[in-house]
Amino acid sequence: MALSVFDLFTIGIGPSSSHTVGPMRAARLFGERLDRQGQLSRVTRVQVELFGSLALTGKGHGTDRAVLLGLEGHTPEGLDPDAVDGYLARIRDFERLGLMGRHDIAFVEARDLLFQRRQSLPYHPNGMRFSAFAPSDGTDGSEPFEQRIYYSVGGGFVVSSQDAQEDRLVKDTTVLPYPFSSGADLMRLGAEHGLPIHRLMWHNEECWRGPEEIRRRLLEIWQAMRDCVVRGCRQEGVLPGSLRVPRRAPKLYAELISRPEDAVKDPLTVLDWVNLFALAVNEENAAGGRVVTAPTNGAAGIIPAVLHYYVRFVPGADEEGVLRFLLTAGAIGILYKENASISGAEVGCQGEVGAASLMAATGLTQALGGSVTQVLNAGAMALEHNLGLTCDPVKGLVVVPCINRNPLAANKAVNAVRLTMLRGDEPARPSFDEVIKALYLTGKDMSDKYKETSQGGLAVVWVDC
Repeated sequence: MALSVFDLFTIGIGPSSSHTVGPMRAARLFGERLDRQGQLSRVTRVQVELFGSLALTGKGHGTDRAVLLGLEGHTPEGLDPDAVDGYLARIRDFERLGLMGRHDIAFVEARDLLFQRRQSLPYHPNGMRFSAFAPSDGTDGSEPFEQRIYYSVGGGFVVSSQDAQEDRLVKDTTVLPYPFSSGADLMRLGAEHGLPIHRLMWHNEECWRGPEEIRRRLLEIWQAMRDCVVRGCRQEGVLPGSLRVPRRAPKLYAELISRPEDAVKDPLTVLDWVNLFALAVNEENAAGGRVVTAPTNGAAGIIPAVLHYYVRFVPGADEEGVLRFLLTAGAIGILYKENASISGAEVGCQGEVGAASLMAATGLTQALGGSVTQVLNAGAMALEHNLGLTCDPVKGLVVVPCINRNPLAANKAVNAVRLTMLRGDEPARPSFDEVIKALYLTGKDMSDKYKETSQGGLAVVWVDC
């Protein structure tokens, strides 16, 4: 299995990579399958069943909306967030859906989109079953003629039940010049070839695309992160959902630019800016805006915040440093995904916020010119101090405590880098690989109440909301 940096960093919409982006992709995959088989025009009804965490927190995470849009052929990358409400109003008002945008069918949401809250499918908590019906061969169409199960395994990644049984997340079998599956591998490759992590990853990326395309696409990711921060600093009002949480980024931004002298009087003002960058992104995510999945939507503010910190506050920061940051963060994210999980429904929020904090710390260390050892040390430190973090969204919304966790984790990543760079070049104890293993084992031991089900923690004690 070979993964690219651009599998980890994708441009999509909020509020959740596993509950919004993944289900939208799964719904479209089902439609494409019907189309490929020449069965699209035969369909008279489609039924979608959501299981596990998708059923329990899907409403608050926009899963229902994502499924409808995916069945109509939309993609997270191409969808205009401002057009979503109009699309959904048409489907729900007329109870008609344009399957893959071409074939009109009846769609009664109460009948055709079912939240199976008491059931889970075997491979992963985020399971979906799609069924297509049509009267044919003398039958009344009460039994599906096509059925497919998909799992949204975190970060917008989707696998079918067959892929899950064969333990395949992607089918790419590209032979990479510098394959790695652990931090120890990166240490060995760096020593053998005299290359930092970002160069190892660059050469791997060249198996799929040329240098100009790699550079262009990385800068597009960075531009999308910047655009998200800008929009988040301008959009005012209240975030969607019953919690009625007001946006804070615009007010914080106004305060910071009105008192530039604070940066001199109070050096910790830098932390306020990091807080702002993360808040802006995650408020946009909660509102269903366009964000970069990095590596998930719930943790989408951490890497942009730390990258903005690098560009704004590090002397000598430049575009090459941005590329080093993203390539290294992507490489470490791939390694982490292969050895643990970026799904809050599988291992809790430590798998989302923890992974993003890990990636941000390693990216910043590389941008600052750190060694392979220092990169891994910074990642280990950032990750080990997110161990045990639960996923307990109040009312199933990606708002509380999700938004505040991003600025805190971003500042944690920056501090981990500073501690690492001061410590020299000795390998961390516990090692990078040991911390990832500890996180995965912790996630497996964690009660399902704390895995994006809104059945424990803050989701049950905060009742006055």
